[in-house]
Amino acid sequence: MTPPRVLRCLPAAALVGLVTMAAAAELGAQGMTYSSGQSVAPAYEGWWENPDGTFTLTFGYMNRNWEEELDIPVGPDNLFSPGPADRGQPTHFLPRRNRFMFQVTVPADFGDEELLWTIRSRGQELVAIGSLRPDYFMDNVLMMSETGALGAGSSNPELRAQEPPTVRLETPREIAAQVGQPVRLIAHVEDDGLPTPDTGKLPVTEEGLLDYTRAARPPVRITVDKTNGLYFTWFVFRAPEVGRGQGPVQEAVTFDPPQVHYWEDTRPFSNSPYAPGWFPPEPPADGRWITEVTFDRPGTYILHGRADDGGLVTDEQVTVVVRGPIS
Repeated sequence: MTPPRVLRCLPAAALVGLVTMAAAAELGAQGMTYSSGQSVAPAYEGWWENPDGTFTLTFGYMNRNWEEELDIPVGPDNLFSPGPADRGQPTHFLPRRNRFMFQVTVPADFGDEELLWTIRSRGQELVAIGSLRPDYFMDNVLMMSETGALGAGSSNPELRAQEPPTVRLETPREIAAQVGQPVRLIAHVEDDGLPTPDTGKLPVTEEGLLDYTRAARPPVRITVDKTNGLYFTWFVFRAPEVGRGQGPVQEAVTFDPPQVHYWEDTRPFSNSPYAPGWFPPEPPADGRWITEVTFDRPGTYILHGRADDGGLVTDEQVTVVVRGPIS
């Protein structure tokens, strides 16, 4: 086991001088990506104060694989400290960068304390440290900038007043299911229409036709970019431990229709708002996003639903207890 690496965020001011180096590193890193076999790194995103005086710490992660989704149960390889090891963190890790995936509330007197999230995978031990340091302070504008909905330093009164989508589940939060039998999930989503949805970013010729050469050219970015527009998506957040001889969890859970990738899938024309060529789906006229999910193996699953308007998100979860097939 290699020594643990502690992951700390740099203040925004410290990042200014790194832009040129980051751009060069990004170009070099494009030739050093992996489909599988790499580790997961926890990430501390920031904090905000709640009306009752407590504080919320928000976390995400970076799965260094483009395809492999790792499962790491809560325990010695996926834990918080000090205090309870289980703080609602995921055990199923989607590919690549996933921001603002869950929150932990700490008391008003948290002060200079720190909360550590440790993940051990593929021979690496990586630690994200949550604290109330001023340079970690997070608000809606900073969140929109971090996710790529806004350009660096962009803001206006309208965007500062933006509210996240509202979500009302028409599905029970605890569901009994059976292997092979679809479960219907219904979420009613409303939004204020901000930020203004992108109607399309595909390059066209002067004649209004798709410019295939420019469309197929991968972009060069030094910061994350994102297409704005409302969508709702489900994904596996926790799943039963994978038994000997079983395939990965993602092969045992099928969503219909296929769900938008919230994770930063920047490959051109992938089903992700971070992908060049992606357009937000047409919202249902009645605001009801209907999905069916089918499980191929028994166990207890937590599914995470996320409404994203491009700038801010609202999350919901349901727990599904899947029984084996009736013989």
